Amino acid sequence: MLIKIHAELTASISDIKRNPQALIDSAHGETIALLNRNKPTAYIVPAKTYEMLMDLAEDIELGRIIEERKSEKEDAIEIGIDEL
Repeated sequence: MLIKIHAELTASISDIKRNPQALIDSAHGETIALLNRNKPTAYIVPAKTYEMLMDLAEDIELGRIIEERKSEKEDAIEIGIDEL
């Protein structure tokens, strides 16, 4: 059975238990696949990468909302600023 790992660096559960910060520091900002019995169980992702992913997810959700609301434009009533 082939297992796809989405990181170039890997570490075992034992490695992370020994010295988590040293492991993170040695990755130099790269993602680490955490393996348990040679299968990925988690990924250690740098904070900046995680924040970028969350921003991207939010952008995708906002894009979905925009597309959803485009059809509502036909029902919109145009008013001037003074009418607000």
